[in-house]
Amino acid sequence: MAQSSPAAPVAVPAISTKAAQNGAVIVSIVSGTPKAEIHYTVDGSAPTASSPIFEAPFLVFANVTVKAYASLAGSEDSAVASQILAPNTAAGALVWSDEFTNTTGVDGQPDPTVWGYDTGNSGFGNHELEDYCAWGSDKSPCDPAHPNAYVGTDGYLHIVARKTADGAYTSARLSSQGLFSLQYGRLEARIKVAEAQGLWPAFWTLGNNIATVNWPASGEQDIMERVNAALHPDWNEGSIHGTGFTGDVGLGTKYFFPKGENAAGWHTYGMIWKKGSVAYYIDDPSKPYATYTNPESIAKFPGAVWPFDPGDSAFMILNLAVGGDWPGKPHAKTKFPAELLVDYVRLYAN
Repeated sequence: MAQSSPAAPVAVPAISTKAAQNGAVIVSIVSGTPKAEIHYTVDGSAPTASSPIFEAPFLVFANVTVKAYASLAGSEDSAVASQILAPNTAAGALVWSDEFTNTTGVDGQPDPTVWGYDTGNSGFGNHELEDYCAWGSDKSPCDPAHPNAYVGTDGYLHIVARKTADGAYTSARLSSQGLFSLQYGRLEARIKVAEAQGLWPAFWTLGNNIATVNWPASGEQDIMERVNAALHPDWNEGSIHGTGFTGDVGLGTKYFFPKGENAAGWHTYGMIWKKGSVAYYIDDPSKPYATYTNPESIAKFPGAVWPFDPGDSAFMILNLAVGGDWPGKPHAKTKFPAELLVDYVRLYAN
């Protein structure tokens, strides 16, 4: 009776890097075995089945040792690959940015190596009303002649909410999921929001592990988020979410703009993310208006789990929602098209 040959071992992952800025690098890990799952660590420890799964290239600005192995059901796990990274990046140095530069003379596509799109009209867990459209989509009600996200010749990223002739809403939700991710650092964006009843702009992150552990275990960091028309004083809310602290039972702090300012003006919205802490600021990183720490900030929530230090990275989202549970519906005075403008997104070492 013929016996089947044992499955070949899974190929050892290959760890590669691409230069970012000021010594920082973007790390990618691939296996030569199709459909193999790669587990990795960045602290020099041996990766195991409970280590983060590689989901997207991630930025490194600290001196670390990356280790990874690949596995596939029915096959022998690969050996562990290891690479020492020593960028020696100075604290405060700019390590990555998207400046939304456009010198082509025509409106262009946001960088496809950084930004993908969440699409459709599923309501996204909040009963939102818009169809989110990708660049170039001609699936109704999307209109490629009037894109909902583009880099203008003015050097700004435009995220545009539109109302179609038959009353449908379209907009865009840009996401770096699967393309670029980060862990720690000072992340900021210079933004000018649209303010009107039913509008919900946001700049936020989700953990790469959302693909395997789902929300809220993946963690969520809301850097810029507000709804509806300007108030006096106007405001922004900086929040974090994780298992045991979401929604009404969560951690959020409102920042109130000084007299004479509102969110419809240009402001820099930032997050300082360190091991064990997340802090938010507007315009001045030396003056955070909210700081959350582990375990102090979540101690009051039974069963709460801090999700921001699993050794994994997070991806960025920029979007302009229409309607939803928080803002409610637009009304007759809500003007369309409405725009969220972004001058840049930058990450600094800490």
